[in-house]
Amino acid sequence: MATATSHGIVLHYEVSGSGPAIVLTHSFLCDRSLFKHQVAALERTHRVINIDLRGHGRSGPSESPYSIHDLVDDVVAVLDAEKVASPIWMGLSIGGFLSLRAALTRPERVRALVLVDTDAGPESAWKKVKYTAMKWGLQTVGPRFVVPAIMPIMLGRTTLRSRPEIRAEYSRRFLEMRVKSICPGIVAIAGRDNLVGRLGQIGVPTLVVVGEEDQPLPVWKSRRIANGIAGAELVVIPQAGHLAAIENPGPVTDAVTRFLSRVS
Repeated sequence: MATATSHGIVLHYEVSGSGPAIVLTHSFLCDRSLFKHQVAALERTHRVINIDLRGHGRSGPSESPYSIHDLVDDVVAVLDAEKVASPIWMGLSIGGFLSLRAALTRPERVRALVLVDTDAGPESAWKKVKYTAMKWGLQTVGPRFVVPAIMPIMLGRTTLRSRPEIRAEYSRRFLEMRVKSICPGIVAIAGRDNLVGRLGQIGVPTLVVVGEEDQPLPVWKSRRIANGIAGAELVVIPQAGHLAAIENPGPVTDAVTRFLSRVS
């Protein structure tokens, strides 16, 4: 396990494999293990840098306010520590949020994009209300108050119905969330800026992947990204929700490896 420091926060990450570099950034409320199936395939042909975002996994706490753009700085700090100039960025959900912003604000640091279950738009007013309620519940009652509501958001109906091992694992993970670090992340997600009108400025090869059962960021939002970036490819993953990389990993891995073979 390696470390780098950004904004005073110690970030933990793993490096495996060799070849062109690809940096992985996971969903909110998860950690780098979200990509365990993809790492096993990618490290055969690529140098894989798999990061625990601030406040998640083994990375340090982040109890002060921050933005999605601060997360871009975090990833760049890791890349600088690894002396990687311009990797492929693969991000799921909030990982996709930060990857899109990296492509727009640090284009020289981005070789290609793999955007999984993510969005280029701002948060809706209704979801901001729900995030406020979630933050209040976490701070006053704790994770047990919100986890039952989180499960059908983070996992698709097929997983909830027929994949009890994933359901049990992520229920446990969500119950173990670090509330003081998670609450600033909720604010960062709710306050993200709108990139829809700027997608045409992105000029790197892009793959967009989305679970067909993704409830919080449904297929149409991924299609909007793919339509906005010239030459982008869209792949819809069957029987998968918001955490497609772990819910139906085979098709996700296949789509990513095919894309990387073309990019490389």
